[in-house]
Amino acid sequence: MTEVKNGDVVRIHYTAKLADGTAVESSQGREPLEIEVGAGQIIPGLDREISGMTIGETSTVAIPAEQAYGPHDDAQVQTVPRSVVPDGVEIGTRLQATTADGRQLAFTVTSVEDDQVTVDSNHPLAGEDLVFDVTVVEVVNS
Repeated sequence: MTEVKNGDVVRIHYTAKLADGTAVESSQGREPLEIEVGAGQIIPGLDREISGMTIGETSTVAIPAEQAYGPHDDAQVQTVPRSVVPDGVEIGTRLQATTADGRQLAFTVTSVEDDQVTVDSNHPLAGEDLVFDVTVVEVVNS
């Protein structure tokens, strides 16, 4: 059987869950995700685990937060004046902003008060240990 190695382009199906089993994302019901193994296109912990798998193999992989979306960084949480965010925002609203150097940043609203709003630019899964059920569907190019 063909063993997946770094540099291979593969298609995978996956389901990502929190450590408590809550599903957070899945490729089921749509086309498999196509990635180049080892190219940093997916979280590092999962990228490493795919290497060595074979076509048709399914694996359940625990990925610690540090190898997923990283630890939650309190420095990425800030409070801004209510006047700088759109009307109607509520907790959980996702916003985008452009930095002075033109980069796009995504924020999640975590608190709304009369005169201020707290936003968090951490990835929504930062600080979370994850469990992936992953299946190698095919090796497209090795």
